[in-house]
Amino acid sequence: MTTALLIIDVQRALSVGDEAAFEIDRVIDRINAISAQAREAGAPVFLIQHEEASGAFRFGSEGWQLAESLAALPGDIRVRKTTPDSFHQTALHQTLQERGIKRLIVCGAQSDFCVDTTVRRALALGYEVVLVADAHSTLDNGVLSAAQIIAHHNVTLGNMTSFGVRAAVVPAEAVRIEA
Repeated sequence: MTTALLIIDVQRALSVGDEAAFEIDRVIDRINAISAQAREAGAPVFLIQHEEASGAFRFGSEGWQLAESLAALPGDIRVRKTTPDSFHQTALHQTLQERGIKRLIVCGAQSDFCVDTTVRRALALGYEVVLVADAHSTLDNGVLSAAQIIAHHNVTLGNMTSFGVRAAVVPAEAVRIEA
């Protein structure tokens, strides 16, 4: 299997309450369907969690925990990160290389921070990337609505050509992971 699923920052701080990301329940449902498909095909599932020294994402805090409705399994690979880049100062790239992974399916939160940065870094590292267009989310930012931010990132990341490889941006229903 040369495909892996990256689920980025689907944590309680972004899934409940006033800071819940846009349509997060529907996003998590789509992520759960894709992760079930990945597991059935034997593709590794990476659960990436953001953490900070204090605040809602403090390691071990309620907000740091994975969203309750996210279907996480004991065999999933956990990655802790401290920047929007899931590769920066983590073992993610090394672990993917050791497993012979060439294609990444990316979903999660937040579209304009960790999803964006991780997709760009994955492209720079030469991975084939599939960004699940309707399985990432964010919050309104005072200038743009979350829906506008998501749409912008789908278009921008799907049109980047400077890395040589391009990100395919597809809806969850079109994602195919086969053994």
